[in-house]
Amino acid sequence: MSAREWIGKDFYGELGVSSDASADEIKKAYRKLARENHPDANPGNEEAERKFKAVSEAYGVLSDPEKRKEYDEARRLFGSGGPGGFGFPGGTGAGGPGGFDLGDIFGQTGGGGGFGGLGDMLGNLFGRRGGGATTAARGQRGADVETDVRIDFAEAVRGATLPLRLSSPATCGTCGGNGARPGTQPRICPICGGSGLISRSQGAFAFSEPCRDCRGRGTIIDDPCPECLGEGVSTRTRTLTVRIPPGVDDNQRIRLAGQGEPGRGGAPAGDLYVRVHVNPHPVFGRSGNDLTITVPVEFTELVLGDTITVPTLDSKVSLKVPAGTANGRVLRVRGKGIAKRDGTQGDLLVTLQVVIPSKVDGKAKEALEKYAETVAKHDPRPEITALLRDRGA
Repeated sequence: MSAREWIGKDFYGELGVSSDASADEIKKAYRKLARENHPDANPGNEEAERKFKAVSEAYGVLSDPEKRKEYDEARRLFGSGGPGGFGFPGGTGAGGPGGFDLGDIFGQTGGGGGFGGLGDMLGNLFGRRGGGATTAARGQRGADVETDVRIDFAEAVRGATLPLRLSSPATCGTCGGNGARPGTQPRICPICGGSGLISRSQGAFAFSEPCRDCRGRGTIIDDPCPECLGEGVSTRTRTLTVRIPPGVDDNQRIRLAGQGEPGRGGAPAGDLYVRVHVNPHPVFGRSGNDLTITVPVEFTELVLGDTITVPTLDSKVSLKVPAGTANGRVLRVRGKGIAKRDGTQGDLLVTLQVVIPSKVDGKAKEALEKYAETVAKHDPRPEITALLRDRGA
């Protein structure tokens, strides 16, 4: 994309965020719009597909701190508005008195040499670091892409391998990404000689600008590919295999290098980030690498002590409850938690919780009444009793 095209786009507007939005706000807006306009959710809807591509392009710039900084610098320098309508500070806009129309720069070609001027400055803003003869045809890394998967609790603990179906921009399978109809090849632009830049002079200034004939690419496609129409990129549905590592956390992102949008001009593809959502388990919970479970027990099991059977995620264990164990005590079963790839192994944390029957009668009631008479002189809450005594209760 040329400097003129980039400046002319309102990426903040595409995502519906302000220019001072935080990275998290930008990400949240992108994820919402990407889900709403994803081709899989809107089959045959060309407007949704256009919006999906637009928000993906906007996120590709605004999610990259360096690209966002360059984009903001360009907006501050030329103001807001479309190409050909940017006024320099102190002017009155494109074509007006004291104004400066970028169309005069980007819309004409001409010869001339000399030193780098405004064109070189724009080159710096749009990815060409340093001076010299760096070409505008330099490739642009593909945008990163994010998608979501949902897995079961057990899959998060043990790890899983899942197929992932994506509809996203990808290298055109018909032309292989060069944009030309199969059997033909792009040719070197005769105007810029393949550099993508031409030099021109205006008064005392000399500067380089993207070549109009090849749009800064350095090549010209005489017979465009029928699938991608010369762009080298088309929206395709593909299936990938993603490996979920053992012990993955809910909302964790997994990076698949080079599986994002394809780069342009030979540049590498972006990355694919898979955000994992874990369904809760009806019995087990999680605390770091430890599994947690709450086990209901009888009052007598805590008072007299007992051995109870506790489930693990894939088997069961016997657990000894010491006599006089307090309600709510947590017992630890070593090595029955989450095993991660780095070799760390969590434990199973068992919380004992007394179950109070809603109703007792018969012999059970008689036994409890005798127990209450036996321990009548025992005060289970001495601190509270002392406080009440001090207050004259």
